[in-house]
Amino acid sequence: MKLLMATHYFDSHRGGIEIVAGRLAREFTSRGVAMTWLASDATPPPDATAGHGRCVAIPAWNIAERRLGFPLPLPGPRGLITIAREVRDSDAVILHDSLYPTNVAARLAAWWCRRPVVIIQHIGAVPYTNPVLRVLMATANAMITRPMLASAHQVAFISEITRRHFTTVRFASPPRLVFNGVDTQMYAPPGPGFDRASVRARLGLSTDQPVALFVGRFVEKKGLHLIERIARQRPGITFALAGWGPIDPSDWGLANVRVLSGLSGASLADAYRASDIFVLPSTGEGLPLVMQEALASGLPVVCGAETATADPEAARYVDGVTIDPADHDATAAAFAAEIDQHVDTLAVGITAAERHAFVRDRYSWSRAAGAYLDILNGLLNGLVHDVASTQSAAAIEEAPRP
Repeated sequence: MKLLMATHYFDSHRGGIEIVAGRLAREFTSRGVAMTWLASDATPPPDATAGHGRCVAIPAWNIAERRLGFPLPLPGPRGLITIAREVRDSDAVILHDSLYPTNVAARLAAWWCRRPVVIIQHIGAVPYTNPVLRVLMATANAMITRPMLASAHQVAFISEITRRHFTTVRFASPPRLVFNGVDTQMYAPPGPGFDRASVRARLGLSTDQPVALFVGRFVEKKGLHLIERIARQRPGITFALAGWGPIDPSDWGLANVRVLSGLSGASLADAYRASDIFVLPSTGEGLPLVMQEALASGLPVVCGAETATADPEAARYVDGVTIDPADHDATAAAFAAEIDQHVDTLAVGITAAERHAFVRDRYSWSRAAGAYLDILNGLLNGLVHDVASTQSAAAIEEAPRP
């Protein structure tokens, strides 16, 4: 199978969708799939030896992210030509989400070239505080996302939240629910030789205060405005923020806030293990990969109430707090109170080993990749059957009558 997978960015961008795509690319390649990963050239593609298959960087403008924080790279004429050529040369196409212009172009090219399309939908609607942005998001979902999902040969959702958001779409076939996996060898609770104090010192974190960790892009959707308020309300807790984006937490002037830049893989795993609790006051999520990683690392998780319902089986391991978009201070106070409860009871309740075991048994990159390959093989076999049936019908029609 020659598989084309399209995302807006490569995993060097360090967003959740791109990291998921990178891991799936390695899984597909390890199973003998002729894999091509197509994304914008806003960030570098993986090294050729990294096991992602063939990577093609599309010339694109990334002005929307640089100036407004919206990850919407826009392909130019050369980029569109590249997308069309790569779709034509593939057997099937996987798209990660529907709103990105690069993926919309790939879907149109797949329609023209009659290639089967699987859309992995990660997010639903983002409830921006700005009413103009909320209207734009709703309009984009109505005019682009829903038609894209309806036109796909198969849709897979990565969480119950996202699936619920699109229940009124008339899908070509019943949608599937496929959870992302987690590397539970890399992301695991501290072992006997783990020196938490030295890791905290290396990361610039307090060694005598509880540490609350946030991992993600520094944008409104991820709840950075709430993190700031929570940190102000709880000066006795160190808030470690691992990520990057247009919001700079260093500008808050808070002595209990530390920005951790450039962490990934093993260094990020150490940050999870050195922390006491994971906090994610975000909105408009599916099932955040960072939340899965935090649980695998043994951390208690406090997140938005909606995010806590992404996987009902994980409910006992995650505590959700209602996010009131009209009252940030009250929401921050509710998060702070929930964090206090966990900090006060770190030695009792569900253990780190139990959280890790749940993630290990529930989420698997191997199972996720296998589910997608089953879908793709089914689509390709169905297309072969349709072609054979059409040819047989034509042969009967053209056969000489006795």
